[in-house]
Amino acid sequence: MATATFELGLNSFGDVPTEGGRVLSDAETLRLLVREAKLAESVGLDVFSVGEHYREGFVDSATPVLLAAIATATERIKLGTSVTVLSTNDPVRIYNEFSTLDAVSNGRAQLVLGRASATESFPLFGYNLADYEELFEEKLELFMKLQREESVTWSGTVRAPLVDQTLHPRMQPGGIPTWIGVGGSPNSVIRAAQYGLPLMLAIIGGQPERFAGHVDLYFRALEQFGLPVQPVGQHSLGLIAPTDEEAADMWWTYWKPVVETLGKERGFYAPTRQRYDAELSTGALFVGSPETVAQKIASVARSLHLSRFDLKYDISGLPVEARAQTIELLGNEVRPRVAELLERESVNA
Repeated sequence: MATATFELGLNSFGDVPTEGGRVLSDAETLRLLVREAKLAESVGLDVFSVGEHYREGFVDSATPVLLAAIATATERIKLGTSVTVLSTNDPVRIYNEFSTLDAVSNGRAQLVLGRASATESFPLFGYNLADYEELFEEKLELFMKLQREESVTWSGTVRAPLVDQTLHPRMQPGGIPTWIGVGGSPNSVIRAAQYGLPLMLAIIGGQPERFAGHVDLYFRALEQFGLPVQPVGQHSLGLIAPTDEEAADMWWTYWKPVVETLGKERGFYAPTRQRYDAELSTGALFVGSPETVAQKIASVARSLHLSRFDLKYDISGLPVEARAQTIELLGNEVRPRVAELLERESVNA
């Protein structure tokens, strides 16, 4: 069963939207994200997270800078990353950026660390994809030492060694909340358990319930490592509108060309309306009316023992009005309905 404390948040990849048929500039999109984070806070959402990408149509390449801007415009909402590509970042720099963010936001910073499904950052920053696993393993080890130890001595193959190094500004004792993002690899699940870190499941297609085995593996691994139970979260895509039909038609319009492009790059199936409708019914697209989306979130929260659900609400070209509507409905209608559904199950258990 989902934990008593259940968080509902938003994920953005900095997708460039449209307004009145006009594509916004990169600068306009960045300013829009600050306003959307303020809106998310005003409707009671718990977390606002931003990804990390380096390709046309996305503006989330300097996430800590953007989150710092959001920190000055908000007071309560937690600020994190949809994913920070640790493999092509320097752990020392990440520590300094997020310790600064945590300080200016008064303790609201967190992040999700991942190995990257999109690999543009590897050639951009001079890394070899052949070192994919080694880069993440060594950098995660160093980053956790920097968070959990006052003075760090470390050596490895991916950067210069550290000797009795103390970084400033200091994070709060123990560091900030740090999740491990998992797209399906059991090894990543075990790695999260080994470090005693929360698990964030990136589920963008297929039935979310198929990840139940990953969650079971995670809890068993935590137990074997002698560590306490940690939160499990889910990241999925979606849109909310007053009716199921309106939401389904709107998301299909903008989701279809994105999937067609990804299909050419990665060998995905060509999107069809039949497959799309199946994803809406039983798959990982959280698209529909507030009641439909609330029921679906509550269902996966029960199946996967979730403590948190993050909705990726933006997609390339989606009008700004549709983005705002999703945020408002998620906070004002979906959030209280999910709480009601989970509370009802808790009482009946």
